[in-house]
Amino acid sequence: MANAPTSSRFFARITALKLLNAFLGAWTLAVFAFLYVPIAVLVVYSFNESRLNIIWQGFTTRWYTELLHNAPLLTALKNSLLIAVFTTFFAIVLGTAGAWLLYRYQFRATRLIHALVSIPMIMPEIIIGISLLIFFTTVSLSLGFTTVVISHVTFCFPFVLVAVQARLQGLDPSLEEAALDLGATPFQAFWRIIVPNLRPAIVSGGLMAFTLSMDELIVTFFTTSAKSATLPIRVFGMAKIGLNPMLNALSAVLILATIASMLFSGNLKKLVMKSA
Repeated sequence: MANAPTSSRFFARITALKLLNAFLGAWTLAVFAFLYVPIAVLVVYSFNESRLNIIWQGFTTRWYTELLHNAPLLTALKNSLLIAVFTTFFAIVLGTAGAWLLYRYQFRATRLIHALVSIPMIMPEIIIGISLLIFFTTVSLSLGFTTVVISHVTFCFPFVLVAVQARLQGLDPSLEEAALDLGATPFQAFWRIIVPNLRPAIVSGGLMAFTLSMDELIVTFFTTSAKSATLPIRVFGMAKIGLNPMLNALSAVLILATIASMLFSGNLKKLVMKSA
């Protein structure tokens, strides 16, 4: 009889644990539904024949065809890709070099430099955009591709720097010392020994910089011109006018491209880690 209360408490705990697991599972499903059901509806309605996109009127691929023949959107996509590639390149160069200098050499103002580098990561984008617009106006630099790339690099390269710094913390200092002892110059030791070990962090930071540049709207709004307008700028302008079924088709294409990029980046990281 003495074991009866103990066994009842045991079964009560199991029941409570099952209820908790069921609640957490239901909550997780609700969160995923909240996040992804609207995206699924958007993809479905990209095949809707109705121009108003309110009531389903039949299946069509018309909006995808019109999207492929929309010159302003295609030009904006080209601009976005071009700007993102240049931004990623300069962000990788500045971020990797900056992380190595902060790691290799000690300055009196190291903490201050770290704080200044981190500011673009936490500062509201509208403040960055207005500040850069004032700066470009002050130095009489016309708005265009150059100003957009400069503005994107400003807030993208700190992400590369942070990723590379984290990788440097686990790097064996004896690798560089051994290379120098074997006759390598400091640059050769850095390029042939340090950079290959930093490759996973550089790739991760570069992918982050590319994604941020492709997605940026607010900073670009203040620093672009009509000729250098990016895809987010064009989409924002079309959305202000009203419902446009081509935006659904464009969103579906971007979602597919995002999924493909995630799969590609995941496989790329595995290959980089194996090669490293």
